Amino acid sequence: MYKGFSRIWTIYCTDRLQPCVTPFVTSVLNPRKGKLGSVGYVFKRTKKHDKGNPSALFVPVPVKPNPDDINVGEEFTGRLKKQDLLKILNKFYQKAEVRVLASENGLDDQLLHQAFLSFRRHCLEHDLPPDLHITISDILVGAGHVDDLFLYFLRHARLAFPHLDCLEDLKKISDLRTPANWYPQARNINRKIVFHAGPTNSGKTYHAMERYLTAKSGVYCGPLKLLATEIYHKSNKRGTPCDLITGEERRHASQYSTLIDGDEEKVAESDEQPFLLNEPELTPSKHVACTVEMTSLNDSYEVAIIDEIQMIGDRGRGWAWTRAVLGLQADEIHLCGEAGAINLVEEICNTTGEEMEIRTYKRLTELKVEDSSLGSLDNVKPGDCIVCFNKNDIYSVSRAIEQRGHEVAVIYGSLPPGTKLAQANKFNDPESSCKVMVATDAIGLGINLSIRRIIFYSLIKPVVNENGEKEMDVISISQALQIAGRAGRYGSAWETGYVTTFKAEDLPTLKMLLSKPPDPVTQAGLHPTSEQMELYAYHLPHASLSSLMDIFVHLCTVDDSLYFMCNTEAFKFLAEMIQHVPLPLRARYVFCCAPINNKLPFVCATFLKMVRQYSRNEPLTKNWLSNVVDWPLPAPKTIMDLVHLEAVFDVLELYLWLSYRFPDMFPDVRLVREMETELDAIIQQGIFQITRLLRNSDQTLKDGAELEEVGRGKKKYSHAHSRGDESKGKLSEMLVARGLITPQMLKKLQQELTSDKQERSSRGKTNRNRRK
Repeated sequence: MYKGFSRIWTIYCTDRLQPCVTPFVTSVLNPRKGKLGSVGYVFKRTKKHDKGNPSALFVPVPVKPNPDDINVGEEFTGRLKKQDLLKILNKFYQKAEVRVLASENGLDDQLLHQAFLSFRRHCLEHDLPPDLHITISDILVGAGHVDDLFLYFLRHARLAFPHLDCLEDLKKISDLRTPANWYPQARNINRKIVFHAGPTNSGKTYHAMERYLTAKSGVYCGPLKLLATEIYHKSNKRGTPCDLITGEERRHASQYSTLIDGDEEKVAESDEQPFLLNEPELTPSKHVACTVEMTSLNDSYEVAIIDEIQMIGDRGRGWAWTRAVLGLQADEIHLCGEAGAINLVEEICNTTGEEMEIRTYKRLTELKVEDSSLGSLDNVKPGDCIVCFNKNDIYSVSRAIEQRGHEVAVIYGSLPPGTKLAQANKFNDPESSCKVMVATDAIGLGINLSIRRIIFYSLIKPVVNENGEKEMDVISISQALQIAGRAGRYGSAWETGYVTTFKAEDLPTLKMLLSKPPDPVTQAGLHPTSEQMELYAYHLPHASLSSLMDIFVHLCTVDDSLYFMCNTEAFKFLAEMIQHVPLPLRARYVFCCAPINNKLPFVCATFLKMVRQYSRNEPLTKNWLSNVVDWPLPAPKTIMDLVHLEAVFDVLELYLWLSYRFPDMFPDVRLVREMETELDAIIQQGIFQITRLLRNSDQTLKDGAELEEVGRGKKKYSHAHSRGDESKGKLSEMLVARGLITPQMLKKLQQELTSDKQERSSRGKTNRNRRK
């Protein structure tokens, strides 16, 4: 049935492509010949591909002649003149009937033209099959019709474009026009949909939570681990047993401890085995707090809450909200978020036949935009939070404020959750001397802060466009409202919130952004499932996973009035990274879904080591992981040390995430969680002393620059550089000084170099002995 799939995808030479084209394909064996190069067709991908013309994805490959056809036709009817043959072929191509028949067989004008060129070249340059040779001879003597060539042409076209045999099947698999039908259990329930719409600090989630806590069963689906953890503690504190489920953690209600009394550390330090949901003696609670990606669609609930529903339009994660909205089996579904998502959710409800109730809320405290910008950090006051959109600004602003005598709390996205909470508690504590915060937009979700005034250090931040490319742009209306709304939280010491900018030229833009309603969310995200990828792999057994994803994205059919295909670049990045590692498809898919920061080389390298270890069927123990990350780790001395510790924390989180997908291969969950707790404490101390780390970094960079000048002969050693200090000019010290490697990496590198030197020396002695 799928005979054309024996020849799949190969690399299309980059020098033949236009500069804007990024080639991306995989070469495979032809099962019939067992040789590379016997490929069926080529797949080309560009960042801005014309999805309206999928034929542009494919180009024909040469069809090799059958060696058994040599001179057979000529013996029957005589030799054919090339001029006569060319006239017949061109006449065939010019007939309108041929275009109609070609279209009925999956060949549009573009594919038809390419197939004909290939067919004509093949006929003119090679011996024809006997049946085709005889047919053309009959046409030349008037005993046949030019239309008789179509079957031979179609046979050649299917060899040049093997996907023609399966294109319809692939399109059916990737038909995403009616995602509501993917969840028949949810469609069998008469669900009540309630939309709680309002700005930040309006009490919308509070009202939904009151219904959740009084229900017989419920699930809370939030965008962040911090939010899910907060609901877990709040529910258990109110007497409603609630389990916590995130990508990296499973915590039973019986393990409940409050966020601020330090019980979590006591539990981690105790000898008691942590309560895990998969332990047979523990019965899952009726209530669950989870991150939205971990939402179970197999369990039934009385009440479900889907928080921050406007993120259904997120280019990367929107699919998780779409999945929860369409697939949750709950009598009541409470959606909390911005009013900009109301129309989209209403349209989605129309496709499911469900009605939606809308409850609107107003902000509980006043928010005022100041008439003047901050202008200088000398004007910072207690309760201020300066919001920056990159780490360099975080570092420079926090240091400048501490130089002015203010203690600073620092929060940014890559910090561990425990460190974020510790910094938030320090800032919120009225008895603390810390009254100023410097943060990224990470404060927009998940952390309750007692902020008097939000100050935008800049309004420009990196954003990911529809093509998965990063670009600098002004923050959106939704982002501005979300961040500014953190000032003047209801119930805090500041009943009125204020917002302004650092630069005077940014203030009019901020006022314009805050004066408008939230951006309307017009489409909901979708993403290919592992089952769909398995069906594609069944039809295209030799294609790589990244190729399968590319084909799926280009061939899928989406109702673009409601939905869009989420960006898959992160998935494909990991798929390409581990393509050479032998893995089953399902395991490969899971690894490619791992939530890692692919811009951190250390994290990516460790991820690859984990995949290789898994492929060898060797368990990833704590000892193995400790050796990879060079555990134990010392306290950071510079900012680069701190950045490295954050990357190591990401690796530990990755281990825990994988441990719940491959429990047999990642067995030391408890031990790794203890490592994580210890590392979190080390990072907390580093953040508390961030100014000292910055000062040390400046000094090491200055020393490194001086050493570099000495090495270039531009600067002489001072009297202090005596013979005992000459080692300071080593390249290794310069690398450490610049932050390119950590001292731990240097130590490991020195050990490897010593080992290599000893091995070379041993080989040299052996060779000399042999010569003697």
